[in-house]
Amino acid sequence: MSERDSSPAKTRLRLRVGFILTRRFTICAFANFVDVLRLASDEGDRSRPILCNWRVISSDMSTVTSSSGIGVQPEERLGDPTRFDYIVVIGGLMSKLEQVEPAYIAFLQRAAKAGVPLVGVCTGSFVLHSAGLLNGYRCCVSWFHHNDFLEQFDGLAPVSDQIFVVDRDRLTCSGGTSSAHLAAFLVDRHISSDAARKSLSIMMIDEAMKADQPQPGMPMDLTTNDKIVRRALLLFQQSLSSPPSAPELAEKLNVSPRTLERRFAAALSMTPFEAGRKIRLAHAERLLQRTTHSITQIAQDTGFSDVSHFIKVFKSANGSTPEVWRERWAETAGRSTEFEL
Repeated sequence: MSERDSSPAKTRLRLRVGFILTRRFTICAFANFVDVLRLASDEGDRSRPILCNWRVISSDMSTVTSSSGIGVQPEERLGDPTRFDYIVVIGGLMSKLEQVEPAYIAFLQRAAKAGVPLVGVCTGSFVLHSAGLLNGYRCCVSWFHHNDFLEQFDGLAPVSDQIFVVDRDRLTCSGGTSSAHLAAFLVDRHISSDAARKSLSIMMIDEAMKADQPQPGMPMDLTTNDKIVRRALLLFQQSLSSPPSAPELAEKLNVSPRTLERRFAAALSMTPFEAGRKIRLAHAERLLQRTTHSITQIAQDTGFSDVSHFIKVFKSANGSTPEVWRERWAETAGRSTEFEL
């Protein structure tokens, strides 16, 4: 290994991670994962790789360009996978996944055969499955790519309603900040829970989320293969505080309002309005769980005309007012109920 690994501190290493970056990888997912390791690696605050070590590995040492255009220079060639405790594949743009070189697939297959746990981050899970390394395993995929996964692979139903999945020696996560929580899970497992909490705290993340924490995003019962409906759902997701009307939505999608109504009825057995309201209510639930925002603020953030209308709609959907729902959830989760009113 490198000079950095030849010091006496090597004997204290508890966690060694190798990263494979796909072309146009998501730099946020990579950076979050690495920074948790970095902040947990030293007992002080100098980010020295004493307790854990991480390397970007490559078949040819060429710079890998992220989806944001920023390049990362690999540090080592693929070599022997057993020098790592985990091999992490950071995915990115779907269009570039087919360009993963055979050398990486062969390396991952050697790692699996040697018993090295494999981690798929973001669309990295697509790479693992393409290599035949997720057969018989549960796999986490972002809600955004759920249908893409179903279209490409048969025989494996991805998990898209939680932030990461650990199934024996395969670990997968939805990407984004969920990669920090998966990294914290590994730090907790191999170093200490204190080190995991320290890393997240410095990164301004309140606490580690468990694997089954729901992904922020689309309710899973709104998944569909209809491309027009999928685009409409994403438009709703992107305009939570000011939802478009059905005619506005139809105009943006270049279809007639009647066509849009028919597509929603066939795909989801509901109207565009009902689907949009479902998305906004799901977001309201997340805000009730994860923030101390007032009920009035949450009503505004989720596009309801006034707080009384929001309370009425929420109660109809959930059987209780937002305030009572929040208190019950906090009790179940063992959290403080001191929220803003």
